[in-house]
Amino acid sequence: MRAQANSLRGFVDDDHAVSSIEYALIAMLIALVIIVSVKAAGEALSNIFDKVASSF
Repeated sequence: MRAQANSLRGFVDDDHAVSSIEYALIAMLIALVIIVSVKAAGEALSNIFDKVASSF
């Protein structure tokens, strides 16, 4: 019984899984910001190239 209680206490006190999930969410947010930024920059650059191409 004592071994089960110690095992349960160790499981409850373990913060590694929570930290891993937090880091994964932060990494996902950073990746999302990068993807949106690159997409916006690509569209802006495409518009500039279209204007230059249409001027000739």
